[in-house]
Amino acid sequence: MNLKKYCLSLFVFFVFQNILAQKKEGKNIDSLGTEKLKEVVISSLHIDNNLLNTPASIGILSKKDLLQNNATDITTVINTIPGVFMQSSNFTTTRISIRGIGARTTYGTNKIRAFYGSIPLTSGNSETVIDDIDLENLNKIEIIKGSLSSVYGAGLGGAILISPQLSKNGNQSAGISSVFGSFGLLKNSLNFGLDEKNGSLNISCHNLKTDGWRENSAYKREGITLAGELFRKKNSKLTYFSNYTYLKAFIPSSINKNTFENNPKSGAPTWVASKGYKEYKSTLGGLAYDFKINKNLNNSTSVFINYKDSNEPRPFDILRQYTFATGARTQFSGNFKTGRIENNFIAGIECFTDTYKGNTFENLYQQNNGLGSLEGNQLTETGQKRHFYNIFSQLRTLLSDQFEIQAGLNYNKTKFSLDNYIENTNQEYSYDGIFSPQLSLLFKPNSQQTVYFSVSRGFSLPATEETLTSEGTINTNIKPENGYNFEVGGKLYFFNKKLYTEIAVYRMEIKDLLVAKRVGDDQYAGLNAGKTFHEGIEITLNHNWPINRFFSLNSYLAGSIGNYEFKEFVDNGNDYSGNKLTGVAANKINAGITLNTNFGIYFNADYQFVDEIPMNDSNTAFSDSYTIINLKSSYRFEILPQLTTHFSAGVNNVTNAKYASLILPNAIAVGNAAPRYYYPGLPINYYGTISLNYLF
Repeated sequence: MNLKKYCLSLFVFFVFQNILAQKKEGKNIDSLGTEKLKEVVISSLHIDNNLLNTPASIGILSKKDLLQNNATDITTVINTIPGVFMQSSNFTTTRISIRGIGARTTYGTNKIRAFYGSIPLTSGNSETVIDDIDLENLNKIEIIKGSLSSVYGAGLGGAILISPQLSKNGNQSAGISSVFGSFGLLKNSLNFGLDEKNGSLNISCHNLKTDGWRENSAYKREGITLAGELFRKKNSKLTYFSNYTYLKAFIPSSINKNTFENNPKSGAPTWVASKGYKEYKSTLGGLAYDFKINKNLNNSTSVFINYKDSNEPRPFDILRQYTFATGARTQFSGNFKTGRIENNFIAGIECFTDTYKGNTFENLYQQNNGLGSLEGNQLTETGQKRHFYNIFSQLRTLLSDQFEIQAGLNYNKTKFSLDNYIENTNQEYSYDGIFSPQLSLLFKPNSQQTVYFSVSRGFSLPATEETLTSEGTINTNIKPENGYNFEVGGKLYFFNKKLYTEIAVYRMEIKDLLVAKRVGDDQYAGLNAGKTFHEGIEITLNHNWPINRFFSLNSYLAGSIGNYEFKEFVDNGNDYSGNKLTGVAANKINAGITLNTNFGIYFNADYQFVDEIPMNDSNTAFSDSYTIINLKSSYRFEILPQLTTHFSAGVNNVTNAKYASLILPNAIAVGNAAPRYYYPGLPINYYGTISLNYLF
């Protein structure tokens, strides 16, 4: 079916559903409490905490959304946001792109900044990992799409803000839960929460493991999270966060097309023979002090540390990495009047230092009698230090009850050094200071609808491999990517706030496109190779339909239609200008429906369509489009007034679709072998959950 016609038919379905809902307006539906959609409140770090009054496209995942599937894999819920595409294989190999930005990254996520509370999750190497923290410890995720996030560093793709789970309402609670499923999936979680007048405490721990469905794909993760507030007073509080994660994940790696189609359970032969895996310990922690200076001025100041110790035996070598980051951020916010015009503002500075050290050793697995990896002689030893600071400001001026204007400015200065300890060399380099302005206009015809226009500039700093020459030295000709984003959007409630609609149309051109060319098993050479073009439309529909006093329906539709292409791109003498951008699906649709009952049972169905993905820059290979359907049912009831039990069971990939859950862009063919583009996605799989929660 034509994609645009399909989107239109789904939209008509939602509108028709709302018309039917209006005819049932007079029925008693109070027992379900779902007559109207609530206005969404966003992070207090924004200049306005009402989503409706924010001239930006921000995807919101609530606590309920985050736990909608099996509470183990964040990929499914992230992909319900239009314009955001998360690919994942075996939990540890993930990539997030926003509106096509970051799609060509070989492994991992960059060009996007992420925060856990006020703690940056993005390293000085520009890499972002958000899936170390257990889903059950998150309260909400906000994804700012496009370079509108001047307060968070003006990233090209946007920013991801993760709110930790904190106890509220003066209660004590404890809970235990288990998830079990196909391929040896088992997750156990334990949590305790305490909230008192002067402070709060949340502590939780979890253990997640799976045998995996492919060769060499067993996975284990353990973690403990501590968060809360201290010294809570009328005008001040100290918030603390910490998270420790231990992970060991065997890596099946990617496979070629023939293996993907005929034996997707197989791992790459060399990774299976070497029993390749990734193992690390990660610790992050931070303190944030918020206080009200006077009735018009507030301050929030935070400090943080982030440490990671990683070991990764691979067929071609054994990589050991150590990262230690520290930083601080202070932000002033408040309001003032100029005549009768009200103004709100945010201004502050963020400083960040990241120290990295990496060593590689020979992997002698072929001499180890089939026992897997065996460490040999040291090959390399390098280090990198990055220092940067962002100075940011944003001003919101309310010209009238209907019109407002927002303007922002971010200034970034970054310098770094590269050490080669074996050759005893050191290089230092710094980028020119980067100014990133932002301007937005918002029109609010009534209290339930807004329309906005924005223009903003963003940038993306090169990752380590993008800064290097083929000899492993700093390429001083490398420049950060940069581009302007133009966006028009609307946020609209209809039918007495039973339907919420959000539409965004955007256009962005990225200059100085960064390319990390692979020149060896783990060697890259970076260059600025041209321009990319990103444009598209995104639509979100959320709807509540109270059927009667016993039943209600919640449904959503999230669709994005994009055009991502190389505008100017010449690489190694090959002109790829006009080709589709590698590594991302331009078109994606998610939809879902939930039947709620007032006796604790609900049924849920989710649908996802992902269009074909260009797998190389020459556009000679594409992955097939695919459709995934997930089903879930749940029952929640009280054993005692203080004790609540929750049972659920679900089936993911009901139709057993064969699909690639992650694509390795521009995979290189070795010898006569075909290139290994494909990480196969899970076949049909089942899970069940049980939880007990006690309120003291």
